[in-house]
Amino acid sequence: MQSNYDVAIIGYGPTGATLANLLGQYGLSVVVFDREADIYKLPRAVHFDDEVMRIFQSAGITEQLLKTVRINPGMRFVDSSGNLLMDWPRPPEMSSQGWNTSYRFHQPDLETILRKSIFSLPNVDTYCSHSVLSVSTHSDHATLQVEDIIGEQLVSTNADFVIGCDGARSTVRALIDDPMQDFGFREKWLVVDVILTRPRPDLGDHSIQHCDAERSATYVRGPGDRRRWEIALKEWDMALDLSDAGTIWQLLSAWISPDDAELERNAVYEFRSRVAKTWSSGRLFLAGDAAHQMPPFMGQGMCAGIRDAANLAWKLAACIKHGADPQLLESYASERRPHAEQYVQMSMRLGGLINASKTQEALAAAFPQDDGTTRLESIAPPLGPGIGFDGDEHSGRLSKQLLLSRDTKMDDLLGLSPGLIIDSSELTPDIPSFDGTIIDANTESSARQYLAELNVIAVLVRPDRYIFSVAANSIELADLITRWNKTVSITNNT
Repeated sequence: MQSNYDVAIIGYGPTGATLANLLGQYGLSVVVFDREADIYKLPRAVHFDDEVMRIFQSAGITEQLLKTVRINPGMRFVDSSGNLLMDWPRPPEMSSQGWNTSYRFHQPDLETILRKSIFSLPNVDTYCSHSVLSVSTHSDHATLQVEDIIGEQLVSTNADFVIGCDGARSTVRALIDDPMQDFGFREKWLVVDVILTRPRPDLGDHSIQHCDAERSATYVRGPGDRRRWEIALKEWDMALDLSDAGTIWQLLSAWISPDDAELERNAVYEFRSRVAKTWSSGRLFLAGDAAHQMPPFMGQGMCAGIRDAANLAWKLAACIKHGADPQLLESYASERRPHAEQYVQMSMRLGGLINASKTQEALAAAFPQDDGTTRLESIAPPLGPGIGFDGDEHSGRLSKQLLLSRDTKMDDLLGLSPGLIIDSSELTPDIPSFDGTIIDANTESSARQYLAELNVIAVLVRPDRYIFSVAANSIELADLITRWNKTVSITNNT
């Protein structure tokens, strides 16, 4: 183990592994510590969306990942008699992000792929069966005291920054010593994963929210023969032996029997709605479940953590490698916290509707459509106030992923660099130079259409694929590039 690293990450789940992958690709020296000896082999998170697949594209793992996932056609809300109350369709075609809008996956598959990609990065060290006992911060570094659980040895290492991706009981959050804001959702649900032993096509491919005040439940089709049920528990259920297979099959009896499948995992979860008030303190940062926990009804818990990783990675790289003002790191919390809160609140809203005694009326009132139907659409909120925000409506929103010539996806061209989508004739000698990838609307029709759609001459896309800002004329273009260069501390001749 080295004595000094640029970044230390505590926690090797999807958020920590994605962050390690991205930071490693930026060329930073990274160390990852995790208490567990290996990947947890049973299902946990089961969904991610098109934006998260786009982040995995930047991490270079989509080719392997596509072999393991299943495209999710959407979610349906039904009453206790199976009548359709509301539809949440997921279109089969690619979204503006360049991927399908919803994927089902098996978390151990994702973690295996992420770790394999990390093993190829010589500047990332990983230590499993290592528990971080303490972190002390100093003016120019942090020191971690770590226990090698197997060897029962204590080791010490330093890092410029420490990122806590260590879950709901985060050690790093305890060090920051700031309570989480609780939005009030607190329910216990039984989560049961099974593997089919014979075909059950009648269960369907859609996720189903069974809206019933007496016994709400969620059905999820996973990849291959994997199926999941999440079942709301009542107070009197706590007297049951929820580890007993007979009890589990009784609760599943409305849908499936032991003749159809074998139990893979069952666990009682307490679904919470909490967001950390303070996401960083000096050299300490939070990401993933350490920073936020949300009910699972939108499938956005892990997604939010992966977004944290993408937002924080390029900012750490800018500060450590390019000498950007550390104030840039303050925008991590100001951008990500309000964004995560919107998903938490939407998940709570859905959870409350699923449990409502008059679900049909509640859903219709909450999600009315002009054609008289009740449908739900995915949300894509902008980031909270952060860098590049100068009042334009596009800053802080996800950019499209353009399909370029030769069927090249924009992010494959950009790599981990920022991008400037522009008509190259606008780049006159008095415009500051741009240290990134330029996509010329003169040669790329999709770029030309995108600029026309936004009614601008240039769009500057950050490495995390959010829009930094736009320019409607040459004066704004010069200011746009100047502000970006200042943000990432790049000095160019003009």
